[in-house]
Amino acid sequence: MPIVNIHEAKTHLSRLIEQAAQGEQVVIAKAGKPLVKLTALEAPAHPRRLGFLKGQIAVPEDFDIMGAEEIARLFGAEAG
Repeated sequence: MPIVNIHEAKTHLSRLIEQAAQGEQVVIAKAGKPLVKLTALEAPAHPRRLGFLKGQIAVPEDFDIMGAEEIARLFGAEAG
């Protein structure tokens, strides 16, 4: 695992990011003391799909006011 100082990391950040993306971990140090580890993030196995339940779920028309009376009562106000 290579260790680079902060100045070198700033100078070669793109290269270090590419190395990390390829699976190599890089340690960034300050005055010879390791501070942080640059490593690739784990991508989700399957990307999220928006709208995959379309047509399978129904949202009631009064959804935005459901429970308004109970909420108002809990906060000591009147529902409006």
